[in-house]
Amino acid sequence: MTKRWFVYVLLNERGEAYTGVTYDETPDRRLEEHNGLKPGGAKYTRARRPWQLIYAETGFEGRSDAQVRELQIKKDRKFKAKLKTP
Repeated sequence: MTKRWFVYVLLNERGEAYTGVTYDETPDRRLEEHNGLKPGGAKYTRARRPWQLIYAETGFEGRSDAQVRELQIKKDRKFKAKLKTP
């Protein structure tokens, strides 16, 4: 597999969402880090486990493009609300 940039959204049991970016083959490694199965993960997510991956987007040219999209998702409450709805 080829490494590429991902923007991903995680959801925990309390209904809290976390949006991040990663450069990997899939966002699965970051999910494992956020859930404490591997070292790493954001400080915010450590105290709010467990997390599940609810959205992933790829196809970004570089980190800055992925971060621009991450910020758009973080600001778009309607989009995140749709993701939280089963």
